[in-house]
Amino acid sequence: MFEFLKSLFGFKKAYFEEDDPMKKFLIVGLGNIGAEYLETRHNIGFKVLDALASQESASFESARLGDIATVKIKGKSVLCLKPSTYMNLSGKALKYWMDKEKIPLQNVLIITDDINLPFGTLRLKTKGSNGGHNGLKDIQNVLQSSKYNRFRFGVGADFGKGRQVDYVLGNWNETEREQLEERLQKSSELIRSFVLAGVNITMNQFNGT
Repeated sequence: MFEFLKSLFGFKKAYFEEDDPMKKFLIVGLGNIGAEYLETRHNIGFKVLDALASQESASFESARLGDIATVKIKGKSVLCLKPSTYMNLSGKALKYWMDKEKIPLQNVLIITDDINLPFGTLRLKTKGSNGGHNGLKDIQNVLQSSKYNRFRFGVGADFGKGRQVDYVLGNWNETEREQLEERLQKSSELIRSFVLAGVNITMNQFNGT
């Protein structure tokens, strides 16, 4: 029937069939652009997405408000975004790509560092405070909601009073670097589970690992 209507009226397929929004996901890794931030704890969001893209043989390309890579996970289209807006304006890039790709909020996952978790600890939540994190503050302000999926990667809190900024903007130490590859692999598995199995199953399986 569709082929008949298409030949009769010359309509394109897009007028009859829209992309299924539940098959599209947006994974946003928070971080700062620039070589000086590349190996800092604050940029773990970028690093997780780099690992996932590499495993899926995908590459990032410069686009509006960030670098974008698209990976396919068992029929699901996963847009990976590394915002180029710097941490404090992460919400601007998130909202642009959500609207552009028509991706529902429940299919969005934000990856961020967390000093309240020991190094390498993974925790997925569906809501919560921004915890003083500037990237999450901006996202909450843009979305006007604290109910969004966030994947917190523990970076520990091995710093003295007043040294928090230096710590999160500091590079990984030798012990952390040795363990990071395995933690990035586990992080990629968490993202795949989020896409395929959903947030609740993924929380039960990965939180605290």
